[in-house]
Amino acid sequence: MINLYQKSWKEINNAIASNVKRLRKRKNISQKELSIRSGVSLGSIKRFEQTGEISLQFLTKIAIALDSEDELLALFSDVPFSSIEEVLNEQS
Repeated sequence: MINLYQKSWKEINNAIASNVKRLRKRKNISQKELSIRSGVSLGSIKRFEQTGEISLQFLTKIAIALDSEDELLALFSDVPFSSIEEVLNEQS
């Protein structure tokens, strides 16, 4: 079944980039400072915040630099079952 309200990968990536940018600003960290703290190039950080494009390795480094690695680790950890079949599959 197709979900007409499902977000595209691009929308999801842009939302994550927006969340990271908002957190960076909340912590009063410049892009340059985040680059230094994370070891991710300034160009990669700028591109990520503008386009949502980044490697998982760099996203992890940014999360660590922003003290948000627990949020990254929580991805897919608490996804509710969508069917009894999924419950049975997990048990096997």
